[in-house]
Amino acid sequence: MIKLTILDGHAVNPGDLSWDIFRQFADVTVYERTEANQVIERIADSDAIFLNKINITEEVINSCPNLKYIGVLATGYNVIDLEAARKRNIIVTNIPSYSTNSVAQHVFAFILNFTNLVSSHNEAVHKGDWCKCRDFCFWNNSLSELSQKTLGIFGLGNIGKKVAEIGKAFDMKVICHTRSPKPEICENVSFEELLRRSDFISLHAPLTEATKNIINKESLSLMKPSAYLINTARGGFIDEEALAEALNNNQLAGYAADVVAEEPMAENNPLLKAKNCVITPHIAWAPKETRQRLQGIALDNLKNWLNNTPVNVVS
Repeated sequence: MIKLTILDGHAVNPGDLSWDIFRQFADVTVYERTEANQVIERIADSDAIFLNKINITEEVINSCPNLKYIGVLATGYNVIDLEAARKRNIIVTNIPSYSTNSVAQHVFAFILNFTNLVSSHNEAVHKGDWCKCRDFCFWNNSLSELSQKTLGIFGLGNIGKKVAEIGKAFDMKVICHTRSPKPEICENVSFEELLRRSDFISLHAPLTEATKNIINKESLSLMKPSAYLINTARGGFIDEEALAEALNNNQLAGYAADVVAEEPMAENNPLLKAKNCVITPHIAWAPKETRQRLQGIALDNLKNWLNNTPVNVVS
């Protein structure tokens, strides 16, 4: 039986799931968290490893002669030195398309928070404002409908397509900017037109050198002051200083994000004190059902590798 080590199991399973499904195929050791200086020691004699956000460098790979398989418990695999893995003929797999529904759901949780102001009105009610009100109802800011608002989607992969589908269910006008147009889903426009026309923009492209800091002072200046920006994809899309300045100067109505450039979030991140800024701690992928799906795909990846028919291979 192979030796399988899970380096940061707490991220996927903080205690409400089980790793037992892997134990019929491997001798499994689970670490809740692993520091960089502990990686080599913990996987030195492992045949296979699972990880989420642990960096597997060339030094790590060259220090672990038994290592034959690296399973990333996420879609992104930038934490792996793929070239070093190729030199050693180590198979690297990821988990594609496991969080489509949950991330799209989170996008609309953000959007509806801006349009319906549920959290602020709930807070006002519990402070006693409704009890003191002379009328049967009150609102502390303008509410708005999504119908006929323009939803701009940057990147039209699985999550982007799901967001488009939900947007249409709300009777929104959906436009997108993508390298692979799908006219049956939405109108494809230039990035500049997406910025100018959208009432809501949701980011769903890969993070590359071309998309890094694509939301910057210049691009923000093209957006409507009444528009909202939603980011459940990558913090690296955002020039956070420029965005905070735009929010504080009322150049943008609001920003909602589940990701920041540096995670965990730094105490000096300018978005912490920015106006109309809603931030959740990278939880769009975290519903229990989503993490169960991730574990199931990880198990299939492992079994297929053991059967010499690897799937979801990125290297």
